[in-house]
Amino acid sequence: MTMKSNAWVLLLLVIYSGVVSCIDDKCAACNAVAEEIEHGLSNEKPRNHLDMRHRLDSKGQRKGKVIDYRVSELRVVELLDGLCEKMQDYTIEKTDSTGQQWIKVDNWDNLTNKQEARAYSKDISTYCGRLLEETEDDLAELIKKGSVRAGDVSKVLCHDLSRHCSKASVHLNDEDDEADGEL
Repeated sequence: MTMKSNAWVLLLLVIYSGVVSCIDDKCAACNAVAEEIEHGLSNEKPRNHLDMRHRLDSKGQRKGKVIDYRVSELRVVELLDGLCEKMQDYTIEKTDSTGQQWIKVDNWDNLTNKQEARAYSKDISTYCGRLLEETEDDLAELIKKGSVRAGDVSKVLCHDLSRHCSKASVHLNDEDDEADGEL
């Protein structure tokens, strides 16, 4: 390897290790993402079925399907589209000497350390992207089946799919993340 390629590898390792170590409590971060999905579910407006009968047959009758919005791909897209950008409204709030939680920020001007808060918001946004990359297909199927409802998103996303909050995998996930470079 040349000196230039070694520098690139070193730079990528530094960037990668920074992103991986940014989210210390993956369960809390996952719960914040789940909270934002919950918000989307609870604010859904009732929608009509999707009328996909755009063709006419030889008798002039409309042909195609009518799809229930609740089980449609459109609903999944509307729920998940822009989710990680919305996570940039979150930052870490210290709860006591050792505890911290993810909170949604209404007014960034009220924060004392805006630069640190913005860095955390970028971290959780990046985490959200990786979480969705890992779980999106399964989550989308569960949403379409009606298995994900307001009130149980955290259980489905953080316990069942990503396993970031399951007690048995908390220590395993930390070891796995360092070994294989995922979330």
